[in-house]
Amino acid sequence: MLPSERQNHILSMLKTKGTTTISELSHHFDVSEMTVYRDLRPLLDEKKVFKTSEGISLPPAPSISLNACTYCLKESNHRHPVQIITHDLRVEQLCCPHCGLLRYKDIQSEVSQIICRDFLLDTTISAKLAYFLLDADFNLNCCQPQVLAFESEKHAQKFQAGFGGSLFIFEEAVEEINGRMSGRKNCGCRAND
Repeated sequence: MLPSERQNHILSMLKTKGTTTISELSHHFDVSEMTVYRDLRPLLDEKKVFKTSEGISLPPAPSISLNACTYCLKESNHRHPVQIITHDLRVEQLCCPHCGLLRYKDIQSEVSQIICRDFLLDTTISAKLAYFLLDADFNLNCCQPQVLAFESEKHAQKFQAGFGGSLFIFEEAVEEINGRMSGRKNCGCRAND
């Protein structure tokens, strides 16, 4: 068996078993413990496995806060959150309309409802009926380009008159933000980029 085959087999064993030891691996593959160490070295360097007091195991799953944005993984901004509800009644929390529109684009065939907050009135509204202002000169220290949601076109236009930016209805906003963000390796939004 090639070292890469043993490495893949080790990963599979750990997914099933959880933890194993060098001696168990040596007996399982009928190779020396030194060979097992050589096989493990690349896996350890790539952090695919970890040494523990009980032997070798997979890395712990990252914990994600319940208040974290589903899209960018940042702590949710409670000033203007978005919720997506899927047909199977799964609820996703997103920190802002920027992430909400991007996530909607990714899973739109699964979405039953998308709900956001009116930026001025702080009331719950259907995102599909909202007006979205991009690039207003009003920094909320959230994802960029910043997106603000308004229930009333009149309110959105008044805010735009004072702070600038471009106004879009829902479908246009989804396409605009997706177009701006596509092709970017690091949009400054996703914590895992």
